[in-house]
Amino acid sequence: MGLKSGLRGFKKRVAWIIFLLTVVSYQLSAVSFAQQTASSAELIENAKQFDGKEIIYQGEAIGEVMTRGNYSWVNLHDGENAIGIWMPNNFLSLISFTGSYNARGDWLEVRGVFNRACKMHGGDLDIHATQLAKIREGRQVKHRLVSEKQSLSIILSGVLICLLILQLLLKRLKKP
Repeated sequence: MGLKSGLRGFKKRVAWIIFLLTVVSYQLSAVSFAQQTASSAELIENAKQFDGKEIIYQGEAIGEVMTRGNYSWVNLHDGENAIGIWMPNNFLSLISFTGSYNARGDWLEVRGVFNRACKMHGGDLDIHATQLAKIREGRQVKHRLVSEKQSLSIILSGVLICLLILQLLLKRLKKP
C-alpha cells in the first residue's frame, strides 16, 4: 500500500512539473515571437520587405499636426529620419507636445500598416496607424541666454552708439 501511494504521488508531481513546464515554455515562446520595434532606417532600407505588413515604430512627434477630415498626419522622428503617420483624429488626444525649437515632442509608439508607396497618399512612404501609445510626455524647452553672448551684445551696442555719436559730431564739424 505504501509503494502504490508513493508511486501515485510521484506521478502527480511529474504531471504537475510537465504542466508547469508547458505553461512556462508557452509564455516564453509568446515573448520571443513578440513584434519588435522597427527603426526608420530599417523601414526605409527594407521597404519592400515591410510593405503592407503591420509594424511597430517609435519616435518623437514633430512639427504641426495636419488634420484632413476624420484623419490627421503626424510626423514621428526616431533620431535618424521622420516618417509620416496617418491616424484617426481620436488618437490626437494622446498628443500633448510636438517637437519644435520651443518644445520636445511626446515620444509615441505606433502600431500600423507600413506602406512603401501609399496609393492613397500619392506614393508617399507612410504608416497607417491602428494603435497609438504615449511612451514619454514631451515638455517645453527653456533657452537660456549665454552670459558671454549677453555681455558681447551690450559691448557691441555701446560701440555702435559711440560710432553713431562720433559720425554726427563729424558731420556738424564739417558744416561751414
